Amino acid sequence: MEPLFTSCADSGSSGDRGACEACRLLLPDHGHLNKVASLCATFAGALFPGGDDSAAASGWGYLAGLWHDLGKFPEEWQAYLLSKCDPHEADVNGKLDHATAGARFAVGKHWFAGQVLANVIASHHSGLLDATSGELGKACLDARLKKRDLPEVGDLPVEITSPAIPPFPPFLDRDPFSVGFFTRMLFSCLVDADFLATEAFMDPDRRGVRNRIPDSALPDILERVEVRIREFGEPAPEDVVAVQRKRVAEDCRSAASWPPGLFTLTVPTGGGKTLSSLVFALRHAITHGKKRVIFVVPFTSIIEQNAEVIRSIVDPLRIDSFLPLIEHHSNLSPEHDTERSRLAAENWDAPIIITTAVQFYESLFAAKTSRCRKLHNIANSVVILDEAQTLPVDFLSPCLRVLRELSSHYQTTVVLCTATQPAIRQDEKEFPIGLDGCREIIRDTTALFDALKRVEVVPVGRMSDAELAGRLAGHHQVLCIVNRRRHAQELFRLLGEGEGNFHLSALMCPAHRLEILRTIRGRLQDGLPVRVISTQLIEAGVDVDFPVVYRSLAGLDSIAQAAGRCNRNGHHPLCQTYVFEPEDDGGEAYFRDTAQVAKEVIGLFPDLLGEDAIRSYFDLYYYRQKGRWDSKGIMEGDSFRMEPQDRSLPLKFQYKTVAEKFWLIDGGQVPVIIDFDEKAHVLIEKLRNPAVPLNRDLLRGLQRYTVQIRESERDRNIRSLEAVRDGQFHVLVSRELNYSDGYGLIFDDAEESRKKLII
Repeated sequence: MEPLFTSCADSGSSGDRGACEACRLLLPDHGHLNKVASLCATFAGALFPGGDDSAAASGWGYLAGLWHDLGKFPEEWQAYLLSKCDPHEADVNGKLDHATAGARFAVGKHWFAGQVLANVIASHHSGLLDATSGELGKACLDARLKKRDLPEVGDLPVEITSPAIPPFPPFLDRDPFSVGFFTRMLFSCLVDADFLATEAFMDPDRRGVRNRIPDSALPDILERVEVRIREFGEPAPEDVVAVQRKRVAEDCRSAASWPPGLFTLTVPTGGGKTLSSLVFALRHAITHGKKRVIFVVPFTSIIEQNAEVIRSIVDPLRIDSFLPLIEHHSNLSPEHDTERSRLAAENWDAPIIITTAVQFYESLFAAKTSRCRKLHNIANSVVILDEAQTLPVDFLSPCLRVLRELSSHYQTTVVLCTATQPAIRQDEKEFPIGLDGCREIIRDTTALFDALKRVEVVPVGRMSDAELAGRLAGHHQVLCIVNRRRHAQELFRLLGEGEGNFHLSALMCPAHRLEILRTIRGRLQDGLPVRVISTQLIEAGVDVDFPVVYRSLAGLDSIAQAAGRCNRNGHHPLCQTYVFEPEDDGGEAYFRDTAQVAKEVIGLFPDLLGEDAIRSYFDLYYYRQKGRWDSKGIMEGDSFRMEPQDRSLPLKFQYKTVAEKFWLIDGGQVPVIIDFDEKAHVLIEKLRNPAVPLNRDLLRGLQRYTVQIRESERDRNIRSLEAVRDGQFHVLVSRELNYSDGYGLIFDDAEESRKKLII
């Protein structure tokens, strides 16, 4: 018969009880345990490369892997597994818990240190558990350890039971957050090791590709990046922008040899941050033995552009279908954690990773196995936080703390890369949660900003939509950026869908936006009329160069980013970015808050993009909102507590509760897949076909055809969507009815909406 692995619970070791080939791998002798233990020990040791910490962590990883499946030894579990492989057994009622046995065994070894392993082992399928639960019947570690209806493990081989638990790495010093984060990292090591062992059986070709990543990957990529920079040629003395971009790259090369830690890279928009920061990161990684470079950007629109630039550089290094670059964001992921979805999850085992702030920070506080799997690969890497000033004030404390943890203890170099460096350096009195010891890569930021001053910011007060549309129509080439999707739609309706008029919004799928941006850049270069109405997605990292820009009132960091799309390459004399107050100033709370602070600063400083104005803005926005630094209670209260006197449950870490609180975007964003072009159609047909594996390649391809909407909006319009793969994904049924070339995704009585937008 055909192996029925898709119905099986897990991967495992070899045995022979008459089961199908796949399930024989699940029956417990030492094969699977040893494989996972070896991999997990390697991953854990790499968290702290070199020294005693590495050896201790490796020992912790070894035990987590060795004990994670002890619950598969009892006869009851083996009989359960065999029944699932019986083709005459139509259904198997119930599910036996095999993870708790190893957790109990670890606690029996040591009441305190064993609880770290207990949470890791008990959670390796369910996701990280809360230590305790205030809700009756809710799963938690305490309840799991006290379960009574478990089969007895019985006698185990001595080589499985004899290893001792190593001491804690000394740096933890019994600090609750540090111990909790170490547990999370160890959990990441275990689930990745377990999934890789599964993948070795299910997809040996994929495993072969992994093993063919050359050790020379980072040096090879660096050489390609340097070639791309040299292709720009020697800048002419009168080309101020090109001269300064060269100096930025030189400063990045020079600073790359500095010791690992925290860095700032403060460069005006248009100063060549992307390639220069990549040069720093690659050189620094090679010099100090770092494993990979991780770009963290605030918006998926920046991923689209940065990935396109970097992909074109590294494409000659492709090995068969494997590119040494992963784009990983939240645009598309299965809604439910299943064996297939966990195998499809990224573990960031490529030299270059590009991801979003949402994916990065939420993963660092996540509970699901599929989201935590990659975390151990952040250790000993270079992390570039592009547009670092976009950190929301409500999550400042947990985000900055986790950056300190990675930098101080996990050999991670962190680069805060921005045009408007926020005031996040530690100040014991004003900002105790800030980062201490940041080093600026640019030798003279004041001179750099003075040399690259190409734009004047001009406040113009309140302006009606009709007046604004009239002014925009009077420009040959102009960009207008607003805070809300509906405002952008209304302005575009007033402007009209004539030749040269364009609208950009996150309601368009990435492939659609890139297509529009290519047209816009071509028209700008050819001197043709081009008037663009966009949401803020265009103002960070998108390489466009307009002679004039209008920006709806927002934070000074957003205004500076908008100004970076104006006279970007210095081809004009001093140009203007006009800041206006819209007639409808509702919308997202974030923009209301930042706009209010910017309004206080406007009028106090002659240069709104100068260092004094920016410092004053962030002082108002960050320092004076102390009560909001951890408004969700991630770091305060009962999230991370240790009570050594409680010998039954000394580590009270509420992982699942923290994960439920830590959402950078409120409201639950979910993806809708758009059948935008022929490539999208082929990918969607594969998604519809249950025989096609739900793997990373398929999900990566579909990311370019997704639109993020609120979960409530999806539910209101569920009749316009096709549920695929048991409801894990949703595909737009009618592109003609619900998707416009001018506006993107249209819901809420689509016919009426379309009429209003066209009239």
